[in-house]
Amino acid sequence: MPIATPEVYAEMLDRAKAGRYAYPAINVTSSQTLNAALRGFADAESDGIVQVSTGGAEYLSGPTIKDMVTGAAAFAAYAHEVARNYPVNVALHTDHCPKDKLDKFVRPLMQISKERVARGEEPLFQSHMWDGSAVPVAENLEIASELLDRAAEGKIVLEIEVGVVGGEEDGVENAINEKLYTTVEDGLAMVEALGLGEKGRYMAALTFGNVHGVYKPGNVKLRPEVLKSIQEAVGAKYGKEKPLSLVFHGGSGSLLSEIREALDYGVVKMNIDTDTQYCFTRPVADHMFRNYDGVLKVDGEVGNKKLYDPRVWGKAAEAGMAARVVEACEALRSTGTRMGR
Repeated sequence: MPIATPEVYAEMLDRAKAGRYAYPAINVTSSQTLNAALRGFADAESDGIVQVSTGGAEYLSGPTIKDMVTGAAAFAAYAHEVARNYPVNVALHTDHCPKDKLDKFVRPLMQISKERVARGEEPLFQSHMWDGSAVPVAENLEIASELLDRAAEGKIVLEIEVGVVGGEEDGVENAINEKLYTTVEDGLAMVEALGLGEKGRYMAALTFGNVHGVYKPGNVKLRPEVLKSIQEAVGAKYGKEKPLSLVFHGGSGSLLSEIREALDYGVVKMNIDTDTQYCFTRPVADHMFRNYDGVLKVDGEVGNKKLYDPRVWGKAAEAGMAARVVEACEALRSTGTRMGR
């Protein structure tokens, strides 16, 4: 199947919330990591989301070029070609974009999609994230409102962050403290500014103790009940049950019970990067350590081309990452839920 259309993506998100499951959103940085994610979704019979960060997009353009729009557009073009060979629906997303990078990343990509839609084509990406966690809530929502108008013109879903995710990702670092918990007041302000779909579709990354990076299970102090309180407050005001489609950031080190509780409260998308990075790299390290005399020309020897061929260790890397994607689908209850089964 091709990359999900806006209509298919909307149905994916609606089905996830109704079914109390979420899609793994896998960060990718190359054709290999994209192929690994697609393989994992197919093996799990789950639809899914693949995404690029600002740093990932720079890398995809070439490490010496560092052009985020070029890298993102090239990734999307490649993904549109290879994804059609898999029996799952996959949406393309751009991850955290702070204020100082909007004009170099999200806004140009939205303009590309607007022009594509005007020509009768599908948008290049299905959703984009605006990360306004570093600015005051009022400014965050003002920018989000402007971006939501742009997104609607290109049939794009907007993701916003209201609250702060701790830890570090792509050079953005936040302290681990009480600011990691979105308040009910912030949730209500968000809906007052953005509506509940009538101005355009959006997902909300409300924070409940989320932290980017590597942590052992139990070290991250999540409070999923924060999501429940905000859903109930918004629902009571607008007469809707579980009105918000939520996103879970910083899931590494989370207990399965916490993940599942968050799903019950309306999480439909969970970002996964740290764990899949490790599961991609670990088989490569194993291959190199076990075959060092083949991958290196030790003492003037010629080495072993069959061992240093990038396809050899690359396949192992992809298999390792794909297995972790399958594990993520199982944790998020999306296994076997692909549309069209």
